[in-house]
Amino acid sequence: MSDIHSAAAMTRRRKAAIVVQMLIADGGSMPLADLPEHLQELLTGELARLRRLDRVTMDAVAEEFASELDAMGMAAPGSRDNAITALADHLSPGLASRLQAQMDSVRNGDHWPVVADLAVPVLARIMQSESIEICAVALSKLPVAKAAEVLAKTPGDRARRITYAMSMTGDVTPDVVRRIGRALAQEYGHPPATAFDKAPVQRLGAILNSAATDTREDVLEGLGAKDPVFASDVRKAIFTFKDIAPRVKPNDISTCTRAVDAAVLSTAIAAALAGDADVVASAEYVLANLSQRMAAQLREDAAERGPIKKADAEAAMAAITTAVRELADGGLIVLRDPDQEE
Repeated sequence: MSDIHSAAAMTRRRKAAIVVQMLIADGGSMPLADLPEHLQELLTGELARLRRLDRVTMDAVAEEFASELDAMGMAAPGSRDNAITALADHLSPGLASRLQAQMDSVRNGDHWPVVADLAVPVLARIMQSESIEICAVALSKLPVAKAAEVLAKTPGDRARRITYAMSMTGDVTPDVVRRIGRALAQEYGHPPATAFDKAPVQRLGAILNSAATDTREDVLEGLGAKDPVFASDVRKAIFTFKDIAPRVKPNDISTCTRAVDAAVLSTAIAAALAGDADVVASAEYVLANLSQRMAAQLREDAAERGPIKKADAEAAMAAITTAVRELADGGLIVLRDPDQEE
């Protein structure tokens, strides 16, 4: 018979001892050595006083313990160092080694490895947000290839001012360089929580993908006048029918056409063949990479159709480009980079 008749009548110390006993009995690992010695001693005393426990009592204590855990939530690493330590056994050896090296450098007062490991878009933002002098020091501390990539994404006049300022960094003291590295790592090395799961370029690109052609071009023209770099990035994120020829690989065309309804494909091809030169080029590219029989059927359908309403034409072509984008996002096809030649 149990020497404890009610969980409600127990002290919290006795309940803690029961929880520990249950975890140990189930083979759990308890880091009791991390407790202060006086608490280890009290716990040992409580365990020694335990006798046989009935199932009702054990269930009541376990349920109370679980409820308190739920109320407490989960302990998070809380810092970069703790996160790296917690994940050390779960990361690839190369990444774990690189992160460990960064952590060791930070402990030694050198935050530049953290800065150098930032993504190029983040470094480009530093080049446009910080003072010219700080940017010159930062660019000097980056690996050569990465510095060149960041410089290429920096507007021309500012890039020239930063590179000129690099010629005057010879007298900057090591302590100043360390402090700049620490400040940049603290400011940019821990990205804040964001309200959106995609960057502005991707969000606006997705909206303009579905917008009417006139609206899309009007927005892009206005963006180009205010922020040419952002406008250029948005244009790359947009995928319209005219982008099929330069960006979809020949072997992927059949995959893309199978993803849309046959009637929609027929309408899109017919409308495109009667459109502007770049749209015609994409239509011909699609036909050239389909079977001869299917291509001939689509050409015949296009010849027999009368004029297609602009709204119907844009809807059909948008359905195809949406299918292409979804296939690319899902990793089923890979689009060619518009800035790189095959």
